[in-house]
Amino acid sequence: MTLAPPVLLAPMAGITDLPFRRLVASFGAGLVVSEMVASQEMVQAKPGVRERAALGLDGSATAVQLAGRDPAWMARAAAMVADQGARIIDINMGCPAKKVTGGLSGSALMRDPDRALRLIEAVVGAVRVPVTLKMRLGWDDDMRNATELARRAAAAGVRMITVHGRTRCQFYKGVADWAAIRAVKRAVDVPVIANGDIVDGATAGRALAQSGADGVMVGRGAQGRPWLLAQIAAALEGRPFPDAPKGAAFADMVCGHYESALAFYGRELGARVIRKHLGWYMAEAGTPNDMRRTVLTAHDPACVLAYLPEALGARGERVAA
Repeated sequence: MTLAPPVLLAPMAGITDLPFRRLVASFGAGLVVSEMVASQEMVQAKPGVRERAALGLDGSATAVQLAGRDPAWMARAAAMVADQGARIIDINMGCPAKKVTGGLSGSALMRDPDRALRLIEAVVGAVRVPVTLKMRLGWDDDMRNATELARRAAAAGVRMITVHGRTRCQFYKGVADWAAIRAVKRAVDVPVIANGDIVDGATAGRALAQSGADGVMVGRGAQGRPWLLAQIAAALEGRPFPDAPKGAAFADMVCGHYESALAFYGRELGARVIRKHLGWYMAEAGTPNDMRRTVLTAHDPACVLAYLPEALGARGERVAA
């Protein structure tokens, strides 16, 4: 697989829905990945799964991430989303959440490499599109088996491997061990992507230097900064650093994201889903606490859209113009 630029958006539950992925892609990204979708729920059409798995068929650089522990359900879900137009199927073996690992999915599969391999083989055999894998360094410091699992996954047909530089038991504590990813890169011939603590061009450069990886994946750093991947790509390629939207341009972008969420989910659900994004945007803009509360507690979308330019520092700019 070839990714240009080699900067990817990480799958994040409740965050990387279709409106946010489209916004990130509009600035430029090598690949955007859907939030994790439970394979059995996808096949059984459980409520809420449509939104998580919505593919954005007009975007070629889109992957759908599936999670599960049963090879048959994973294969059925993979075939379903591939038939609907998914360009890439990503297998989740990295999620550390207890509700996921408690069901023997996500990073819990790293404790059972044989089951993990059966699952990978089932998905690869069910689709013709590329299958990728996201995992961690291992379950804990006594079970750092990412290199061996990566070797077996690549042999089974996985086309790219992303490694978060922490074990499952670290969750998001401490710092990502990018250097430990180098052993995975040496063990396989497919592209390897480094993930964890990458928040700007400098950290991306260090992650690549220490890991020897082919690209980076950005997660929490993109919250409130959908342009970040484009900035990181420019820094890595030595191109001029694109400025982040400011003032009226920033407010227009946020208002557009807000309206897209309402159109996608419906007014009531969309207003709830977008609220966390509005909080990150206002943190980025340095919005005063009283205005922040006003925006986040408003129920009428028209009021929110009226408040946002002032909250994001754009109203004075428009008046001056």
